[in-house]
Amino acid sequence: MAALAGALIASRGAMAQAASENATPTPDNAVMLTIFLKHDQSRPLSELNAQLERQGYYKGFPPAGVEVVSWYVMMGIGQVVTLRLPASRLREVNRLLEDKAWGAYRTEFYPTYDYKAVGMAAHDKAQ
Repeated sequence: MAALAGALIASRGAMAQAASENATPTPDNAVMLTIFLKHDQSRPLSELNAQLERQGYYKGFPPAGVEVVSWYVMMGIGQVVTLRLPASRLREVNRLLEDKAWGAYRTEFYPTYDYKAVGMAAHDKAQ
């Protein structure tokens, strides 16, 4: 009986994980995440790109179903990527970067929200 209960719990966990991996962002579950991918400036770019290729970085990032809001190069830093994703997929994005980006990049993560409309409205009101 205990084995059956354990199997049911395990299967529910696997189903929940599969559902969260397939989740798409909606207004009630979406978060934005800004990621600083700081490149190792002690190594040539060709070496960093070769490492990213070996680790499958561009094959896996960004994961399917995660929206790329922006992706810029910030000179002297590296790349800055803002993603919109369901909160349930946050761990997936973190693990992907740990597995595929570390070594070539040091990562920093920042929860982000869209302030443009609020900021512009305050600016327009002040005119």
